[in-house]
Amino acid sequence: MLHSIKIIRPQQWVKNLFVFIPMFFGGSLLDTADIIASIVTFIAFSLTASSVYCFNDIIDAAADRRHPVKCHRPIASGAVSRAQGYMLMATTLAVGMAATQLLPQCRMEVAAVIGCYYVINLAYCTWLKHHAIIDVCTIAFGFVLRIIAGGVATEIVLSQWIVLMTFLLTLFLSLAKRRDDVLRMEATGEAPRKNTVRYNLTFINQAITIAAAVTIVCYIMYTVSPDVVSTYRTNHLYLTSIFVIIGLLRYLQIAMVDQKSGDPTKVVLHDHVTQLIIVFWGLSFLILIYF
Repeated sequence: MLHSIKIIRPQQWVKNLFVFIPMFFGGSLLDTADIIASIVTFIAFSLTASSVYCFNDIIDAAADRRHPVKCHRPIASGAVSRAQGYMLMATTLAVGMAATQLLPQCRMEVAAVIGCYYVINLAYCTWLKHHAIIDVCTIAFGFVLRIIAGGVATEIVLSQWIVLMTFLLTLFLSLAKRRDDVLRMEATGEAPRKNTVRYNLTFINQAITIAAAVTIVCYIMYTVSPDVVSTYRTNHLYLTSIFVIIGLLRYLQIAMVDQKSGDPTKVVLHDHVTQLIIVFWGLSFLILIYF
């Protein structure tokens, strides 16, 4: 039972909190219908993502056995058989897609977005992840699909700024994760992934810096755009960019100084400084748009 839970990676479900972003930026945090719709979408997305994790562990089992950390994954270690893995894969997908039918509206549309995410990620597991740059862009697009699902479920129209910032921020995090792979390759002489040889430290560092800089500029432009100022009836949202800048600098410190950017989820769950920055950003944003 424990190994079955481990293979679906519930700790990774924190990534699916992105489905709540449309509700947060749309100013409907106090709307009961939108809260319920976002929670249902979160559950559906999480279970579908778990199905992808099962598939990934099945096809990567041989490579994972040679990895110092991934060798402990249930299928790679032999704790869960391939047949059990496929069973979990089918079950989580079925329950996840069935959950979309609990939505009060736009059931088929949300199911279609999640289905698109599923197909793209199956392609990622089998082929796309082996190609440098395409791999990190695919991951970032997966997060864009998360906010699209949240927007469709709540019938909140997403601004182009939200879509761009989501893509850029998650591209930044994905590049930082690849940097950890490059460091491991330089230390051991063995590439953790097939496409790692198409990255090097110079390229990764420059790409991360560019992604971080463009993310900051995009966020600032969002906070001062006339539409946003008019919608939220405040021209002080630019002040929240301070926390965005500090947060990205903190992550750069973790990646380039501490060299611990291999798992963004672990960073968010365990780095107290990052958690405080996120809390302060959220509170400042909430105060400015709700009070």
